[in-house]
Amino acid sequence: MKIPSLLVLAQAIFGFHAVFADVTTTIVASSNYGVWEGWGTSLAWWAAAFGNRDDLANAVFSLNSVSLNGVTLPGLGMTIVRYNAGATSTNSVNGESIVKSPKIIPSRLIEGYWIDWTSTDPTSSSWLWTQDAKQRAMMQKAKTLGANQFELFSNSPMWWMCNNHNPSGSDDGSSDNLQTWNHQQHAVYLAAIALYAKNNWGITFNAVEPFNEPASNWWNGKTGTQEGCHFSPATQQDILPRLRSELNSRGLTSVQVSASDETNYDTAISTWKSLNTTAKAAVARINVHGYQYGNGDRSGLYSQAVSSSKKLWNSEYGESDATGSQLIANVILDFRWLHPTAWVYWQIVDGGGWGLITGDNDALTLSGPTQKYYVLALLTRHIRPGMRILDSGCDYAIAAYDTSAHKLVIVAVNWGSAQYLNFDLSQFTTPGTSGTTIQRWSTQIGSGDRYATYKDTTLSGSKFWSYFQQNQVQTFEVPGVYI
Repeated sequence: MKIPSLLVLAQAIFGFHAVFADVTTTIVASSNYGVWEGWGTSLAWWAAAFGNRDDLANAVFSLNSVSLNGVTLPGLGMTIVRYNAGATSTNSVNGESIVKSPKIIPSRLIEGYWIDWTSTDPTSSSWLWTQDAKQRAMMQKAKTLGANQFELFSNSPMWWMCNNHNPSGSDDGSSDNLQTWNHQQHAVYLAAIALYAKNNWGITFNAVEPFNEPASNWWNGKTGTQEGCHFSPATQQDILPRLRSELNSRGLTSVQVSASDETNYDTAISTWKSLNTTAKAAVARINVHGYQYGNGDRSGLYSQAVSSSKKLWNSEYGESDATGSQLIANVILDFRWLHPTAWVYWQIVDGGGWGLITGDNDALTLSGPTQKYYVLALLTRHIRPGMRILDSGCDYAIAAYDTSAHKLVIVAVNWGSAQYLNFDLSQFTTPGTSGTTIQRWSTQIGSGDRYATYKDTTLSGSKFWSYFQQNQVQTFEVPGVYI
């Protein structure tokens, strides 16, 4: 005869909610890792392909229910847009033209505005402001739907500024490809776009980032599949104050400079330490990409940001795991150790598991959402701008507090066997009202729940618990909580 467990006996005697949790975490009410600025996405390359799609815009930037190819999606409500200043044009100048990598993917060449070096005057024929219409259209749709943070970034300087005229990188992949006499012109280019956007597009960029993974050695003009450029630390520290000066000279003193968008945490630390005082003074925010995934010195980079009095963003993240497993694992690690105040996904539409929505930016085809889309929705729809980021007290959950609504949000994942996870709110002055129903939302990694919602969880004193299947992600909103 099989003896019932204490959990089964408790359920039989006291009912479903009277259970003993297998794992308990206490939310640290006194903690404060900053005010959340938002979730976002880069627009290149997917928006340059699908920028005219209202359904995609609504799915990404609104909180509405959106029909996309017959599937109803919960809008992600992203509020941050990273707009890519392209490096490509088809014209010739004095017999010189762009050089393209033989392996270039066409959708990854983004049209740029300063098409030749003849004039720095943005009203002259050297500038073509009709370029890149679809990416700009998506940015406008995002603003209409509520996006309020805009960052201008560069993957490569304009092709004619490059030593080999190839915006995919130098011929060896590890050398600087920006001509030394065009350091100033690269800064002029970005500052001119920022001013034109303000005056003509109704877009005020909050920040400008002149580099993209500049220390990386894979920006090779002979094998590259996208725009990219290597910048040594010495080159970076020459360009950063130039960009600050160019923005100031155009009256854009409130537009921040961010840097250096290195590919991972460890490289970001190395680059930041190598910059001189003048370059660091020009930078208001450290941007980093999350491509070190489960590794890297996140806390070390956070320490650099704090000691330098700089903000810190994870400004790009992506991988090929369509289930969402890697995404939630790495977001939790970022919240636990990196403490960014914003988090940006790379490609909304892409193949091979990289996109939140499966599609082909060259063939212009779309299919359906990946499970990763729904996992991300559990974060973006509930941890909203203005919330205070708290210490969850564990490595399987994150917590945020809405000071105006007095609402606590917890997002948690269970990696092991099915079990109850218990959340202790005893450190809050008022942990809510005992007996209050806590709404929860669920997504099952791999397959199963797709942002399903339930009202079957109750606050008992200062605690609540919920049953988690293996690889299940859940979001909870606890009302009436006071710090």
